[in-house]
Amino acid sequence: ANNGICFLRFDDTNPEKEEAKFFTAISDMVAWLGYTPYKVTYASDYFDQLYAWAVELIHRGQAYVCHQRGEELKGHNPLPSPWRDRPIEESLLLFEAMRKGKFSEGEATLRMKLVMEDGKMDPVAYRVKYTPHHRTGDKWCIYPTYDYTHCLCDSIEHITHSLCTKEFQARRSSYFWLCNALAVYCPVQWEYGRLNLHYAVVSKRKILQLVATGAVR
Repeated sequence: ANNGICFLRFDDTNPEKEEAKFFTAISDMVAWLGYTPYKVTYASDYFDQLYAWAVELIHRGQAYVCHQRGEELKGHNPLPSPWRDRPIEESLLLFEAMRKGKFSEGEATLRMKLVMEDGKMDPVAYRVKYTPHHRTGDKWCIYPTYDYTHCLCDSIEHITHSLCTKEFQARRSSYFWLCNALAVYCPVQWEYGRLNLHYAVVSKRKILQLVATGAVR
């Protein structure tokens, strides 16, 4: 309506779950719908900048390296991390050690100092994964999370309105917090109700189960 443009971006932040064939299929479906995106981008295009901003976030006292295991972070009202107030210089050294592969998976994460709208405290920004990425190969052994990546990629691309479905409403607080914590341009996040079809499966996770079991091609 306003002669705007639309990016198609793939948030390929988890090398274990993202495969090139999914991105090809999504591109094919968008083309089948008759739409040509202004530009196709990937979160992995910005891994270097995202890492630099993570270091800056630690410098600003807004992130820290934590050694709590994944199971300790789950559920409602988990205990605050005992490493929340560790010195900035210590977190900087440990984060560099994470990047150099000196920690095993699950042994260390980088967490942001905020409480989200759903009560979740200090969401993870980076975790260790020794799985090759389909676009960056073995360059990285730490990968940013969706909570950390999405708003910063929007900022880099100078998105005016970031449109997402209602399940991401609880992440709006971290979206605005992170852009402001780094003093970078902050877009607007708008949520809308997703279209659900009766007697049809539209979830990628559920469709993948059907493919894996051989129920569909």
